[in-house]
Amino acid sequence: METFKDYAYYYNAFYQDKDYKAEALQVDCLLKRYGKDIASIINFGCGTGKHDIELNKIGYQCTGIDLSSLMIDIAKENAKRENLHIVFSVADIRCFLPNIQYDAVISLFHVMSYQTKNHDILQAFRSARNALDRGGVFLFDAWYGPGVLSDKPCVRVKEIEDDENRVVRIARPVMHDKENTVDVCYEVLVMNKATGQTRVINEVHKMRYFFRPELELLLQEAGFELLDNLDCHTLLETDYHSWTSYFAARAV
Repeated sequence: METFKDYAYYYNAFYQDKDYKAEALQVDCLLKRYGKDIASIINFGCGTGKHDIELNKIGYQCTGIDLSSLMIDIAKENAKRENLHIVFSVADIRCFLPNIQYDAVISLFHVMSYQTKNHDILQAFRSARNALDRGGVFLFDAWYGPGVLSDKPCVRVKEIEDDENRVVRIARPVMHDKENTVDVCYEVLVMNKATGQTRVINEVHKMRYFFRPELELLLQEAGFELLDNLDCHTLLETDYHSWTSYFAARAV
């Protein structure tokens, strides 16, 4: 079963206020900081392709893969609408076998936090290494343990509205201390304005928060050298207020 299922249809709407252009510029800055002459990128867990589109616009050759066929269909439509040539395909990042090498692998919006077991994250790291030549850059973000435990997840409600529907999303967290995971239990209420009918979508997204030493060890096991980790919002050193962190590694 796909993690996002029906939720994919409302993904773009829920994150319509997400600044993909600014985040693409952040990625560009970090790739230039940790790499050299990077031209080609593969995005592990590309979702609806918004980051790839913005990165393509500033000159990168982009490829995107995602486990969700719904997300890939949306990504293809988004790229077509922008008249951009970006290759999107359905693939599992844990067992992806690239047929070419890339200058960089990126993975954004906490895709790595969906790899909740050690073997899952290690396989994803190994796939990233297989996609890179020696010296290639691997840049990803993840939920950052010190920040998550300092400011624990709580119930959150988000509401959006368009001409057809009013949509309310309720996120209820359940924490698992022995696994370093959080079950984010989503209940999405889709209320049709014309008919008054309400459709309910339930999703559970299991997320893992990570600490630097464990990621450093797993990256080494997969053939990487961890270069740095930075707060996703400030691009400064992480601290106990950092809920998410970029991690940059080099293929060795």
